[in-house]
Amino acid sequence: MSITRVLSAALLAVGLPVGLAAGPAAADSSPSPSASQDSGAPTQAGTSFRTATEIDQGQQATASGSTGDYLYWSFPADAGQRPDVKATVKLPAAHAAQTWQLDVYDGLRRRQACQYGAQTRTAAQGATSVELACVMRTVRAWSEPWADDPLPGTYYIRLTVVDLTSADLGQPVSAEVRVDSKDIGGSAAVDGSLAKPLVPGIAVTSAADDGASPATESAKPAVLSGIEPDGGWSSGWWSDRWVWTGIGGVLAALAGIGGYALTRGAGRPSRVPPGA
Repeated sequence: MSITRVLSAALLAVGLPVGLAAGPAAADSSPSPSASQDSGAPTQAGTSFRTATEIDQGQQATASGSTGDYLYWSFPADAGQRPDVKATVKLPAAHAAQTWQLDVYDGLRRRQACQYGAQTRTAAQGATSVELACVMRTVRAWSEPWADDPLPGTYYIRLTVVDLTSADLGQPVSAEVRVDSKDIGGSAAVDGSLAKPLVPGIAVTSAADDGASPATESAKPAVLSGIEPDGGWSSGWWSDRWVWTGIGGVLAALAGIGGYALTRGAGRPSRVPPGA
């Protein structure tokens, strides 16, 4: 009798199903899914703002390039979000010290400041990788025209080396980029919203496609590119601030009613019947 039959008979004797014994072996034989096996994740980066590779939040993009190249990605960010951009650059085995920098630009190509994070880092000679991070300010639904506050729309990531020796120029490198966001909520809400998010790549449908004449084609509104958050762009007027405002109003009304009930009649003089 084989060992497998002996084990099966022993398990049946104690009342356990045989499938439990074969389960771990089957699980070990099947390949485990890897986080890098995301079929929808981009595997290349653009070389300018116009050719930036679009990525979604929560998606890890990879790209290969050379030291000295500019690598560009773009992602959508909506009102109330605080994007957290992270990048990892894998360096060649032998190199001199290199300084890499991660920059974030909005849809108007204005460079956005980072609240915190190592936006610029120097990799010492012999280091295999360097990690960069930039936690942006909270995206606002509306802002003054003269301000540089983050607004809903497309944001660009630019990754490049800013200091290296000429001998290391053109060495092969690979990069990983990921964007996550934290929903700040009503604490960052403002009274106002943009008519349209700051999404570049505006294009007009050609007259040949829809059969329209050039005169009517120029009168048609522009169509924005398809990059947007999963749930679409928010209108900007609703936030949980309205809930807390309503709760505060109800509590204030209850406090006023309770105070009136406690103090009614306390200041009135007691009436003494005549002739008492």
